[in-house]
Amino acid sequence: MWTDSGYAYAKASWIIGKSFLGKRISSLSGLHTLSDFDRLIFPDSYRELPGRELLPSLEKRIIERCVNQILGVVKSYSQPPKLLIRMLKGFEYGDLKECFAHIAGGNEEMPVISDIGRFKTVRFDAYPDVAAMIKKTEYESLLSGDIKSIKKGADLISIDAKIDYRFYQSLIESLSQLDYDDRETASRIIADEISLRNCFWALRLRAYYQKSELQTAKYLMDFKLLGNIHQKRDSLCAEAKSSLDFSLDIRENWQGWRWERFLNQEDSLNPSGTHWAADPRYFQNAASEYLYHIAFHGFHSSPMSVGAIFCFIKLKMFEEDLLTSVAEGLALGMDTGTIFKMLPSFKREAS
Repeated sequence: MWTDSGYAYAKASWIIGKSFLGKRISSLSGLHTLSDFDRLIFPDSYRELPGRELLPSLEKRIIERCVNQILGVVKSYSQPPKLLIRMLKGFEYGDLKECFAHIAGGNEEMPVISDIGRFKTVRFDAYPDVAAMIKKTEYESLLSGDIKSIKKGADLISIDAKIDYRFYQSLIESLSQLDYDDRETASRIIADEISLRNCFWALRLRAYYQKSELQTAKYLMDFKLLGNIHQKRDSLCAEAKSSLDFSLDIRENWQGWRWERFLNQEDSLNPSGTHWAADPRYFQNAASEYLYHIAFHGFHSSPMSVGAIFCFIKLKMFEEDLLTSVAEGLALGMDTGTIFKMLPSFKREAS
């Protein structure tokens, strides 16, 4: 007799087989227009729209399909594990941050919102009234002191950091409900993702916002590591903290650092003889590639486990990022060959 995880894994496997992941990423190569892209990824429901209307339509449909496929798999459980619910809630966390970014940017139009069904808590229909949006949700107490500051021109760095911390904290807590086999792969991905996210933020804040080492350290996520999470170190922000001592424009300073391999190399973005500088975007893409491959391996190596479905969700989120990035690049007049060169995470499969 199949378990809930068995049904969920069967559904997920069918979806992954038809997704633009692994070897299927190469089918995206050679595209030059949004219309061709639309016909490829939505062969039965593409839209005949002008370019200025096709991009938002495509992005909306890409997100909707991703969320609906994840929802369909999670609903295979009579009582979905908290870890999977929290992963679904990741869409809500992200949408809330995007709404705040629109408000800070003076954009009256609400961004595209993911419908996570019965798992949603935020009243996005109340946009841009932040207090009404988050009333009686976990975000109300989390952001109680920040609500009035979320307005046009606001600096959202500390607010985004709070939301991210809450999301990852909930993932770590949810692992306690799983047995070892179910949580092994998920805990490794979560631990490495938190470490890498901290390092990316450290690079980003220093390179783009000229934050000092002391200012940057305030935004790093540190957790009391529980016995249920994969760990080989005392702190998940240790690598980010150590990076604060390294100059952003001296490559030799970074030698021996744990995540050194994700830094742009001297000949990757800079012509020979030019000055090297750490590139946060390159680091983020390279880290994404690493996490993607762990999730891809975890999905196939641990069938019919909650951990495999966790990996499925990560893979679908990865695909959503890929497809929206390609759509945005095509809308700017680039072809997919050029786009893939800008996205290190996708080079291997697209070549």
